[in-house]
Amino acid sequence: MPRHIAEDGCRIHYDARGTAGPRVLLLPGLGGDARFWTGVAAGLAEDHRVIATDHRGAGRSDRPEGAYTLDRIARDVRGLIAAQDGPVHLVGHSTGGAVAQMLAIDPPANLASVTISCSWARSDARFRAIFNARAALLDAGSSEAYQALTDVFGHTAGYLETHEDALREGRRTAAEKLAPLAVTAARVRMLLDHDCLDDLPRVALPALVLAAADDILLPPEMSRRIAGAIPGARLQILPGAHFHPAADPGPMIAALRTFLTEVT
Repeated sequence: MPRHIAEDGCRIHYDARGTAGPRVLLLPGLGGDARFWTGVAAGLAEDHRVIATDHRGAGRSDRPEGAYTLDRIARDVRGLIAAQDGPVHLVGHSTGGAVAQMLAIDPPANLASVTISCSWARSDARFRAIFNARAALLDAGSSEAYQALTDVFGHTAGYLETHEDALREGRRTAAEKLAPLAVTAARVRMLLDHDCLDDLPRVALPALVLAAADDILLPPEMSRRIAGAIPGARLQILPGAHFHPAADPGPMIAALRTFLTEVT
């Protein structure tokens, strides 16, 4: 099982696919599980070397107690990028997109480009209300309700209808997946202080910003603000809701292929 050992000893799990082509590192959202990228990774691995990593505190990585911050996760990812033996193209979705912003502002030497999908650069009142409420559900031990809201925020109404049985099973097993709930709540609250908006004009890397047309969790306007702040960034609106890379990976694969071909 491939691991990156962070500077504090935390074991960060990642999946690797593909044997040739440009290196692409995929960062998942708040769920923090590299398996979110299964469809996208499979599509890119035909001619790219793809790494998809779990966050600390999620997926198959260690879940240490104590403070969780986006800066700490960014340091984990920085170490993983530095361990690669060539240029790396970073793709971050949602929370992973917030981490990608931080790394693009102060990039590792071998970071070649950045793609920021369905993310935010500065929280607003709506964002704070949503994520404080989600953390409160975890504090109360309401893992099934937390997962139900995650499904609603992440998918279109059509997807919820056609995948109802699978999503219901995911809610039933949410307590195990999210444990320990205190760590997951800490990971939710770490998002509230993210604010890179005033620093994004310093980004000098090629940048692609993706939004999803029906994203009700982080609406396209938040991605437009990111794209408007990064010099030369291009903005592309894809179909689907917040979890579009998992629900329908085809449009994202196509967008990444076009962008990566141009920048490499």
